[in-house]
Amino acid sequence: MKKLIEWKENNAKTPLMIIGARQIGKTYIIENFCMQYFKDYVYINLEKNKEVVDIFKSTIDPEKIISQIELLINKVITEETIIFLDEIQESEEAITSLKYFCESEKNYKIVTAGSLLGVKLNRFGSSFPVGKVKIIYMYPMDFEEFLLAINRKDLVLEIRRCYNNLEPISTPIHELLIDLYRKYICIGGMPSAVLNFIENEMNLVKFDKEILKIILENYLADMSKYTLNKSEAIKISSIYNKMPAQLAKDNKKFNYKLIGEYACKRDFKTALDWLISSNLLYKCPLVTTIQIPLKAYIDDDTFKMYLSDVGLLISMCEIEFSDIILNKDFLFKGAIAENYVAQTFVTNGKSIYYWKSKSEAEIDFILYNQDGIIPVEVKANDNVQSKSLNSYIKNYNPSYAIRLSLKNFGYENKIKSIPLYAAYLI
Repeated sequence: MKKLIEWKENNAKTPLMIIGARQIGKTYIIENFCMQYFKDYVYINLEKNKEVVDIFKSTIDPEKIISQIELLINKVITEETIIFLDEIQESEEAITSLKYFCESEKNYKIVTAGSLLGVKLNRFGSSFPVGKVKIIYMYPMDFEEFLLAINRKDLVLEIRRCYNNLEPISTPIHELLIDLYRKYICIGGMPSAVLNFIENEMNLVKFDKEILKIILENYLADMSKYTLNKSEAIKISSIYNKMPAQLAKDNKKFNYKLIGEYACKRDFKTALDWLISSNLLYKCPLVTTIQIPLKAYIDDDTFKMYLSDVGLLISMCEIEFSDIILNKDFLFKGAIAENYVAQTFVTNGKSIYYWKSKSEAEIDFILYNQDGIIPVEVKANDNVQSKSLNSYIKNYNPSYAIRLSLKNFGYENKIKSIPLYAAYLI
């Protein structure tokens, strides 16, 4: 919402495009914004309104497009009107027209969104209006937004205070936050799941697990609807369904052979790119040299993949909530914590990488910020022994290292201890 308001305050001359996976609340948040901050608002769904799609096919002239839409909806559109074009991936011509709206002498205000818009743009046949559209990426809710949703802004402020001072949070509050973090792990950050959790008095026993199953089914249905052919759809769903197996390995490097006995990069790369473009999976490449810029030193053929939402991962794996809440000991718990951290970093605008030495030392995430290149290790519990992190510190001497675990805030031996629930602040 802050980014939408920022766009409005900057005169909203450049059309705005919201990109994100299905069912993360794009339409909901844009409609709220339009109704709250504009006197006049027009909503057009291009999936349902094929007549408007035909208008975009007939002309690229903004004046003609607007006059024909006015006739169709029987409403005058002025420079005070905000137009929301939903499901814009249904019309390549509509996407191309955004360039001409940006260049128009009239200050039309246009905001757009669509399911799998990232996939559409990745395969765009026409000329994409580069520099003429402002793009904002939207993701499932992170743990901070989850706390705000359950009306615990007080906890958000306390986490930030302790993070900024690297000061331990009081033990009862720390334990409360670990409990809430585990509940978040169970349901994830999809808005409909969080809403159901709140409506059921934050009781996981009453939580409707079907919500997450239906979202997964809808994602699989999209794989058939928005693909080139049936063969590609099968490949995409095969990769997605095998994600738990990819994450279960000690060495989490993505392995095509896990998809099928004869699966290889040549046959499955396009399908994997589809999942990355759709924001259903996040790619974390290996960085081979610890130098800036990290992007210049990645091995593009060696990477890890993570799901966009940890709640969907739990649902896909059919893990009982009680195993998470009671902190039972099982191997996959480390993969869950790692996926949660990857999701949190991507949501908050961080490019993710990982590092591995020839002697098998591995750092879960490598981040680059104002303090330089920072190694980040993820531990699912409060057991924080790590040869890999100590080896990295010794070899590369970073300003500091970060260890995310269930331990409280602290700083020792150049390692910042940050609780998993505060990962969004990094």
